Amino acid sequence: MTVTEQLEKYAALTEQTLNVLLPEIDLPQRRVFDAARYSLLSGGKRLRPALFLEFYRLCGGKVEDALPFACALEMIHTYSLIHDDLPCMDNDDLRRGKPTCHKAFGEWTAVLAGDALLNRAYEVMAEAADTFCRPINAVRTLSHIARCAGLYGMVGGQTMDLQMEGGVLGPEHLPEMVALKTGALLSAACVGGCLLAGADPEQYKAAEQYARSVGMAFQIRDDILDVEGNEQALGKNVGSDVKDGKITYVTVWGLEECRRKIDVLTQDALAAARRFAGSDFLCALAEWLAGRTY
Repeated sequence: MTVTEQLEKYAALTEQTLNVLLPEIDLPQRRVFDAARYSLLSGGKRLRPALFLEFYRLCGGKVEDALPFACALEMIHTYSLIHDDLPCMDNDDLRRGKPTCHKAFGEWTAVLAGDALLNRAYEVMAEAADTFCRPINAVRTLSHIARCAGLYGMVGGQTMDLQMEGGVLGPEHLPEMVALKTGALLSAACVGGCLLAGADPEQYKAAEQYARSVGMAFQIRDDILDVEGNEQALGKNVGSDVKDGKITYVTVWGLEECRRKIDVLTQDALAAARRFAGSDFLCALAEWLAGRTY
């Protein structure tokens, strides 16, 4: 099975479960459900659930048992995209080839849809923890995901990103910002899968190294694609970083150095992945992400 076929397999499992966890409803607050579903079920690579499920499997778990946690992570990721696209942040009007949530439903509905997805994610994990075969593992996983998503993770990174746009922080903060904004949710996926399965500390360390290296390479590749990517293939606007005067790895290092850094980081990710038996998919995924065009 190719890396894209495996990704599609994990994505299909994720989509099916998300549709159950956030069903269509006929209630007075239906508008916010519709907005949340619009963004949550609009496709995408489903990279974070795939990583969560794969690390859980590599550590001896049965994939189906981890689906609520993997889907909760995708809810958190989607909420962050909805808020990231808002006029007060990146002010984007295209996401995954469709109008962003605030363009389709209005700004206040988009804010509430993001809030709803974040809260639903923790509700889903808490319910799953209550019946999970090893409840302490589930609680530790929930705690790790919460930290990665919050002040010491993604929210902190988004704060730094906006401060960099405003000139409050300089390019020396770029690695830390990326580690928090992009890398933290990848850590939630990789380390989270290990925690849920009850892996050993060496496996946690390898998973963290993989997440850190892939996350940095992913962001550098994103910065490159904003310069030379195809808008139709990406499903979002390109050139927005330059237009907004953002500090990116391309503006700091230039394109050639960015490509060299991606190669180094990919090798680091491969070294970490090989500490797990049967890690062919993780290795192929790291290489695929390094050269992706969307």
